[in-house]
Amino acid sequence: MGTTARSEKGKINWLTASFMVIFHVAAVIALFMFSWTGALIMLPLFWISGSLGIGMGFHRLLTHRSYKTSKLVEYFLTICGALALEGGAINWVVTHRIHHANTDVPGDPHSPRDGRWWAHMGWILRGTAQQHEEALMWRYAPDLMKDRVHVWLNRTYFVPLIVCGLALLAVGGWSVMMWGIFLRVTIGLHITWLVNSATHIWGSQRFITNDDSTNNWWVALLSFGEGWHNNHHAHPRSARHGLAWYEVDINWIGIRALRALGLAREIRLPGNKRLGAKSAELRKAA
Repeated sequence: MGTTARSEKGKINWLTASFMVIFHVAAVIALFMFSWTGALIMLPLFWISGSLGIGMGFHRLLTHRSYKTSKLVEYFLTICGALALEGGAINWVVTHRIHHANTDVPGDPHSPRDGRWWAHMGWILRGTAQQHEEALMWRYAPDLMKDRVHVWLNRTYFVPLIVCGLALLAVGGWSVMMWGIFLRVTIGLHITWLVNSATHIWGSQRFITNDDSTNNWWVALLSFGEGWHNNHHAHPRSARHGLAWYEVDINWIGIRALRALGLAREIRLPGNKRLGAKSAELRKAA
């Protein structure tokens, strides 16, 4: 058993734990309140929050600066990410940058080497999780901390979800709100956590990355392309994670769509020289 983050886990974060219990219980209740309207509204919201928000926004744009957009588009994607209820964008970015700086070694916030439950959900319930001190936020995300709009959005990250929930309740009633908020958010959280846990446990490695990151096709399908995790750790600043034709990467398609609309520029991709780097398969054959 490793000691990447387990030694810092501390006591249970009761506020976070309480919200997790509420959302999980409400998600189960939502299953007994099925309506076609609720399901049809949930799907586009799932894409808006998970793909536009978390994958294209929080991850590839804000964390890794894999491409550039106007500030207006950047703030819009940030608000979309807030609908996933994964914390403020700056806190999310800091956590992920720490993960890349200490992948599967001491300091990693959510390594399976500290236990599979810890990597999936335990790290959220105990310790600092994504509630970082301001000094750490300035250290890992000075680009965002200098932006007053991002700081404000980070503090009020829960507001877009509340507004969305009230709107769904007013337009479609309780069943639509339960599906569009509680069930969607709960499923989305577990899909994001699978990228932290499953893609460091199951899958294959194309590149030698000196960590446990893998490419996992079923996580990639669930997460709009974030499951091609070994590719990502080998080329962290690449806007494209699915590097082979059969590696479906919806987030990459979305970034290409932004470029076609003139909304994305300076898109980073792995160079031919880096793509030709020694792979795990070649290492095994050596």
